[in-house]
Amino acid sequence: MLRAMAEFEKSDIEWQPLALTLVEYPKGDLWGKFFAITSLAPFGIGSGFITLILFRRDLHTIAFFIGTLLNELMNIILKHIFCEKRPLSRGNLYNEYGMPSSHSQFIWFFSFYVLYFFIFRLHHIYNNNVLSIVGKVIIISSCFMLSLIVSIGRVYLEYHTYRQVIYGGIVGFINATLWFGVVHRILTPLFPQVANLKVCEMLMIRDTTLIPNVLFFEYTKSRHEARTRGRKLAALKPVR
Repeated sequence: MLRAMAEFEKSDIEWQPLALTLVEYPKGDLWGKFFAITSLAPFGIGSGFITLILFRRDLHTIAFFIGTLLNELMNIILKHIFCEKRPLSRGNLYNEYGMPSSHSQFIWFFSFYVLYFFIFRLHHIYNNNVLSIVGKVIIISSCFMLSLIVSIGRVYLEYHTYRQVIYGGIVGFINATLWFGVVHRILTPLFPQVANLKVCEMLMIRDTTLIPNVLFFEYTKSRHEARTRGRKLAALKPVR
């Protein structure tokens, strides 16, 4: 009896998929599958942010991540202001509006912020050789290519109209410009004081503004430390 009642209660439950990560595409359409996969790029970027913050704990990375969150918050506000529907109704999978496209706004915000970061933050690196310049061009070009692919994919899969995607890109560009200006002009000079706060010292949050090449700095420091510790361990070994 109890089992039958439990089964009856379960049958009344309405199940709904998590629309945040669910992407539909026409069955057998390889381009559709490709665009569906690339439309998950914002989630990969978000996971990368969390990983970098946990392991790097750099104030610039944290500020960049806060900017993406503010960008997403503005997208939610704009969607409820315009209340424009998506081009294709998918039942109860997507209850939110489509203007502007959150994917387009996020990915263009990310790409333009990366562009500004390379232009204004990394321009002073002393090893601006050909290989370094080519590397920067490849990274920036890859970001903008991904942004273009994601934007086209949102229209191809009929999640957004061209207009919704274009406006999303414009809002993302404006937000990236404004937020980078705030970080570069207002927040960056305050980073040394913030890094010296007790809570930041406890969490090992650091400021790398004055280090021109963080990757090279960490590589040389860790290599030097490993060699020093290796010599100390070798000196402690008993002589036979």
